[in-house]
Amino acid sequence: MVEITELHDDEPIEVTTPESTMEGAPQLPPGMAEFTGKSSEEMLAELKKSPFFMDSYDANGDHGDNPQLEALKSLQSEGTPKEIAERQKSRGNDFYKRKQYREALKCYTEGIDARCGVKFIEAALYTNRAACNLEFKNYAMCIGDCRKCLDRQPKNVKALFRCSKAMFAIERYEDAEKTLLYAVSIDDENVAVNAMLKKVRARIQAIIKAEERKARAKAEKEQKDKALKEALSLRGIVNLRTNEPADTPDGSKLHLEDSKDVQSQLIIPAMVLYPTTDEFDFVSEVSELTTPLQLAEIVMDRPDSYFEDGKHTNFRPKRLEAYLETQSGGLIKVGKKVIFSKALMQAHAPLFDGILRVYLVPRIDSTNWISKWDKMKALGKRQQ
Repeated sequence: MVEITELHDDEPIEVTTPESTMEGAPQLPPGMAEFTGKSSEEMLAELKKSPFFMDSYDANGDHGDNPQLEALKSLQSEGTPKEIAERQKSRGNDFYKRKQYREALKCYTEGIDARCGVKFIEAALYTNRAACNLEFKNYAMCIGDCRKCLDRQPKNVKALFRCSKAMFAIERYEDAEKTLLYAVSIDDENVAVNAMLKKVRARIQAIIKAEERKARAKAEKEQKDKALKEALSLRGIVNLRTNEPADTPDGSKLHLEDSKDVQSQLIIPAMVLYPTTDEFDFVSEVSELTTPLQLAEIVMDRPDSYFEDGKHTNFRPKRLEAYLETQSGGLIKVGKKVIFSKALMQAHAPLFDGILRVYLVPRIDSTNWISKWDKMKALGKRQQ
């Protein structure tokens, strides 16, 4: 402030200025002195400590002894319901733009709680809160907010779009498609809506195709199972279930060479057991026309060192005898050149869980092994 002394015709004018803090710059008033030397960012931070500029306050740390926070709360709750709703909507939008979704959600909720009764304001608050709930993956809440928005503005495309996104997330694809088709009827040039509709329809088509593939696979399996059952019946072969079915190492299963032709060869997985040495081999595919000698030649196609081992001395194919377990729990010896389909039929020897079970025993050990066979134990392993 400039001070001017009383003027007299014979006296010069004297001008006095307060002390300057730097050359050419007047000293700031006391209330602004705290901003001296601070950057604009630092000054903004100071301003935000004032209730008029505060974005929010920590309710958990507010014990009612901070007049600034009390002032902020008072400012936020002052005004008519319409003014409060609009203010909270504006604050929520600011938070949302900064991706502070939790704060934005609180503001929209406070605006809704004001119950201003103005449909377009309430609709905006609900659809904006729906956007926050979508970010938090609160899909049911998002759909609920969109419905409340649509109660007030039935043609709100934003609400329809956000509702469809939530429906898509919870795999309600048909509902999402219906919602988007309604949105298109309102605004057929909306890029986001059309893109979402394309995405939803692509998912629906993918599901339809998957269901069709599943249905075809089921029908084919039923047809194969029916043909296999008929083929076994025609051959007089029984397939028994055991208490502990063996898993085939490669997933191979009993099947027909031509799954639609019951007269085609029966292909059987085979478990070849060597009870005298407590060993076994698994052959994934054995034709019903195979003989025990041919099977022995397959599994005993080994280097000479194998037979030089003391316990395998008598495991040469022609020194082995083949046995099958009968339906009554006993054993039947199968001739080396008898095909398995004939042996299974005539000896009433079953398959077990779709697997041919063959015992190969050295001729020299067969009498001793047979004497120790426990028929009741064998029957106990089958399903009753």
